[in-house]
Amino acid sequence: MPTLTAAACADLLDPLSDLAAAAALEILEVGRSGAQTKADGSPVTPADEAAELLIRKELRRLIPELPIISEEQAAQEIPKVPARGSYFLVDPLDGTSDFIAGRDEYTVNIALMTDGAPVFGVIAAPASSVIWRGIVGRGAQRIEVSADGRTVSMQAIRTRSAASDNLTVMVSRSHLEARTKAYVDGLPVTELVRCGSSIKFCRLAEGAADLYARLAPTHDWDIAAGHAILAAAGGTVMAPNGAPIAYGSEDLLIPAFLAWGDPARAAPVKD
Repeated sequence: MPTLTAAACADLLDPLSDLAAAAALEILEVGRSGAQTKADGSPVTPADEAAELLIRKELRRLIPELPIISEEQAAQEIPKVPARGSYFLVDPLDGTSDFIAGRDEYTVNIALMTDGAPVFGVIAAPASSVIWRGIVGRGAQRIEVSADGRTVSMQAIRTRSAASDNLTVMVSRSHLEARTKAYVDGLPVTELVRCGSSIKFCRLAEGAADLYARLAPTHDWDIAAGHAILAAAGGTVMAPNGAPIAYGSEDLLIPAFLAWGDPARAAPVKD
């Protein structure tokens, strides 16, 4: 299996950013109607499927030898995750429930995984015409784009230092369960922000928040792109016990995680 390092991702930075922008435009064009329920009970729309089709087609053109694991494909067949080497991990429309509900907190997520860890990520927010991207070890950027996908502005982003007694914490709008709530309630939180999709990682990466906690399962494709961007911006993502995130399980589920903007503030959950 081909292996792409962070250095090799530099040549993919613009093509994959353009692809995320194109998928965002596809979602906006298809619109929010036509929602259905998948076998696992989660929603899917024609926009999810159209964005995934576009992304998979272009990824096969860019690097045909790399495997692609994507959410809607995985709903149809169990994907085989490479133990070594590189592969793409795609969520064509993260936050489908918010999308259907008319909210703007939904994203396009594309990650490049190498030897089980994210090395590159790009996240596009169609409703706000913003793209975040990052290569681990090489920095992260926030890009504003025009209505047709052209770059309007670009700036480097960096996480912020977290105060010991003044935290801004991001939590899921739709999935704030008891364990996460209990953990957050035990922290010195001055602002709790409920938000959908992978935008939460991006807020940490650009220094607008300190922690995104989720102590409940989520899929690999939900967090890999955000993980890469946050790490590229200076942050860290870890399991509740402090171990690295283990991607590539048989069910493609991450049991729980903590994403910190300031690695010096990160600490395991005390059970």
